Amino acid sequence: MRGFALSALHVPPFPARRHPAVERVAGESAGWVRDLGLVDDPAGQRRLAGAHAAELAGRACPEASPGGLRLLTDLINWLFVVDDACDDDGLGTDPVRLAPTVAALLTVLDRLGDPTPSGPAGGNPLAVALHDLCRRAREAQRPALLLRLVSQLREYLLALLWEAANRERHRVPGVAEYVQMRRHTGGVRPSFTVTDLTHPARSGPAHRADPALAVLDALATDLVCWCNDLFSYAKERGDTPATHNLVTTIAGETGQGEEAALAAAAARFNAALAAYAERDAALAVGADDGLRAFLATRRDWVRATYDWSRAAARYT
Repeated sequence: MRGFALSALHVPPFPARRHPAVERVAGESAGWVRDLGLVDDPAGQRRLAGAHAAELAGRACPEASPGGLRLLTDLINWLFVVDDACDDDGLGTDPVRLAPTVAALLTVLDRLGDPTPSGPAGGNPLAVALHDLCRRAREAQRPALLLRLVSQLREYLLALLWEAANRERHRVPGVAEYVQMRRHTGGVRPSFTVTDLTHPARSGPAHRADPALAVLDALATDLVCWCNDLFSYAKERGDTPATHNLVTTIAGETGQGEEAALAAAAARFNAALAAYAERDAALAVGADDGLRAFLATRRDWVRATYDWSRAAARYT
């Protein structure tokens, strides 16, 4: 199936770049995961190490400071741990079981990284790690980005309950519903925001609210998620098609077989990539420093996801 993705998906027409500190940050982030007790079993540790979060972060954020790269890598590792707990360890199959975990993490987000109150959520490793991420984002003294990050992480956690309800009922959502919710369940938007946090402040909230940028941001999010879906489909389907994958939702809504649904998903990705490149080029004309930085981060993420997915052991 990886061969299908490699042959069917168009390569993003943006330069491939990589941060020089990937290896060092990978070791530091692995220590962070270990020290906080995020993964306590050998199989889980091997699974997380094989995900190579620092490689993805280093390609998505090639010009960040080492501290910025480390924050993004830690966030990606945290998202992978939550994803594995839901998808592979059974936490995400029952919304009643998942709800207390989500509630504890929402409580952490309500603190906005404030370091003064007592420890979050009774020492739950996921909660302690999330608070540490928010605290470090807060230290950047970019309140608008901190609020955006917390809001996006809240949307991510609540969307996990949607996934759990679908799994409990063996429900495959329709394509439009899936595309909308996938923008939240993928953890892409908070990753974009942390990437923005690593760049100097250049554009204000009014610039960021431009509808044209919102459309481009949504397209970038879709491309990252759909690329992930196509590369991970073989691993996710197992003996039963995965509930939450673009291929499965297309098959369920249209009645197409697997081969046709794969082709349709790839065609959707390629069409979105062409639309993205066209919009990106139009916005780049006469762009100021803030807009150029925004466009660069999204281009890097789209290309990084494709390059990282080609070799990611996570999807084998």
